Parts: sequence; C-alpha cells; structure tokens
Amino acid sequence: MKIIKCLSEYIEEELHDADKYITKALNVKAEHPELAETLYQISLEEMSHMSRLHTEVERLITTYRREHGEPPAAMQAVYDYLHERAIEKAKAVKAAQGLYRG
Repeated sequence: MKIIKCLSEYIEEELHDADKYITKALNVKAEHPELAETLYQISLEEMSHMSRLHTEVERLITTYRREHGEPPAAMQAVYDYLHERAIEKAKAVKAAQGLYRG
C-alpha cells in the first residue's frame, strides 16, 4: 500500500526532527536554558506526531487485514524493516530526551 510507505516516510521525518531538536537542546542547555527548553518541547511534539502517524499506519494495516487478509509477504517485509528502524530511532530519541531531563 502506497499510503503506508508515505506515512512511514513521514514517521522517519518526525523522528529525524525530534532527534535534531533534542540534540540541539542538549548542546545549548547550559548557555541558553530557555531556548533549550523550547527545543526540548518541540522534540516532544515531534514524537507525538510520530506516534499519531504510527497509530494511523496500524489502523490501515488492521483494516487491510480485515478486508483482504494478510498482506503480501514482500509488503510485510518492507513494513517490518521500516518499523524496526523507527523503533530503534525512537528509543534513541527518548533516551536523549531522558538525558535532557537528567
């Protein structure tokens, strides 16, 4: 399904942005605490966007399974790969956000 591919790319973008903001927040925390807090909050918002998109992907997959049965193996393999990458990136971002909160 092309829509799942598209949403998976959006998820990657949200994770990339969440990482970008938390990395900068950590880098400027000592010198610019108010800016760092803003960047931290934006990082959290990006993770929220990612989570909302992930929920939609899950909903689409559930609907597909209900209407058509199991997706083709190749489609499932691609999704599983992208999903695993997203999980690993999300763990890293959450760890960095935890470091920020210290």
